[in-house]
Amino acid sequence: MGDRRGWWGRAVHRLTADERELEAEDLQRTVEEAGAVPMGDCRERQDVCVVGSIRSVTIRSRSGSPSLEADIYDGSGTVTLVFLGRKHIPGIEAGRAMKASGMIMNRDNRTTIFNPRYELLPVSSASA
Repeated sequence: MGDRRGWWGRAVHRLTADERELEAEDLQRTVEEAGAVPMGDCRERQDVCVVGSIRSVTIRSRSGSPSLEADIYDGSGTVTLVFLGRKHIPGIEAGRAMKASGMIMNRDNRTTIFNPRYELLPVSSASA
């Protein structure tokens, strides 16, 4: 993600860009530094490692069993992490940064990873 704008161009961009755009750029830098796959590039049946900020956490019922769903965003896209059989996982909350890995599935037009391996990251690892 090379920046070709130079010092002055970056300064003007920081002053004129909206907050969402700046947050997305910061998250994309975090993804690059962690060596993760940008979520916008994830394809079905691909084993990936993604890094992002948790946008929402929801409890749903799947086949009569609870599941915890967390949507994480990295500036290029969103992946839904589904933890089957769980109602709560300490530390998984909106605004928290995390790294997750597993097999990408497309379900209900959403990019999803079921029962991912995950790591909660320090708050400073992703812009909140």
